[in-house]
Amino acid sequence: MINKTLFFTYFYLFVYILLSSGVILYNKWVLSPKYFNFPLPITLTMIHMGFSGAVAFFLVRVFKVVSPVKMTFEIYATCVIPISAFFASSLWFGNTAYLHISVAFIQMLKALMPVATFLVAVICGTDKARCDVFFNMLLVSVGVVISSYGEIHFNVVGTVYQVTGIFAEALRLVLTQVLLQKKGLNLNPITSLYYIAPCSFVFLFVPWYLLEKPVMEVSQIQFNFWIFFSNALCALALNFSIFLVIGRTGAVTIRVAGVLKDWILIALSTVIFPESAITWLNIIGYAIALCGVVMYNYIKVRDVRASQSPAEIIPDRMTKDWKFEKRSSDLYVPDDVSNNGGSGGGNGSLSDMNFDEEAPLISSSRVSHIGRMQLANHATGK
Repeated sequence: MINKTLFFTYFYLFVYILLSSGVILYNKWVLSPKYFNFPLPITLTMIHMGFSGAVAFFLVRVFKVVSPVKMTFEIYATCVIPISAFFASSLWFGNTAYLHISVAFIQMLKALMPVATFLVAVICGTDKARCDVFFNMLLVSVGVVISSYGEIHFNVVGTVYQVTGIFAEALRLVLTQVLLQKKGLNLNPITSLYYIAPCSFVFLFVPWYLLEKPVMEVSQIQFNFWIFFSNALCALALNFSIFLVIGRTGAVTIRVAGVLKDWILIALSTVIFPESAITWLNIIGYAIALCGVVMYNYIKVRDVRASQSPAEIIPDRMTKDWKFEKRSSDLYVPDDVSNNGGSGGGNGSLSDMNFDEEAPLISSSRVSHIGRMQLANHATGK
């Protein structure tokens, strides 16, 4: 008989892989002129942000599933606004890339995410330059270059958009670490959407008004409510599936699931979108890049474990059980209860989070640093 806990672990992993791949393919289908033909990536991103922000508002203010954090104007102005700006930029550029390059090639370019994050972190002083990490970053870069050289339908514009989106996401991650960790702000998936999604929507309004509004006025753009509703719903569901995955699995499992998801997505994209053919040079280059990414994550996991004291190193199962017990504190607690004990705070924050950029936003304040980092690094992102 299959263990119930093990069953749910693999079930959550399956749901995560399904949603992550599905959202990417769905976005490509919606945006591509050859299919649904809605070539307005900023508009699509704004729909995601508006829907996610609205759902988060109802969950926080109406249904009180979680309670809002103590957000001052100073924290909002110095932390939430700049983070939202880079987050909106990463989604904008990432979605625009779908108009020019294939899903398979986009996934290969996403292998550059650890490189971008490491470079930005070193420049900002949150990480130190090291020879072993530099070698891995070089290996990833060489692999991506080989993969790009083997791309049949290489497009400079699409590649620039995707790489720019990757560096925007790297800036968001580092900025989040620098700003929110120093403020001690803890955000779970719902509260992060509650604060950041509306702000990202506002930032996207300016480029939308200048670039896409004139196009919508002169072109006959089809708008199907159910298509966009289901698309936004999938993106929102991806956030929560990631939250479930990082609470149920360890670093190694997450890493394997990420690699599996990437290869499945590349294979599926060539079937669903026949024009996105891949070559052996693509595959070889991407395999080299993935080797570098896996080695980089191994080094990071090793460093985290080395920095832990013996008392902190407890069995994985115990760690997971502790995380599930603590997660109940994310639920809304009435005033009369919270005044007699409250819902204890966590040490983590929105930082370390870089999951699929296909998801509007994801943050957990009570998951292990290793788990967050591993699921973050394999993606990539919308």
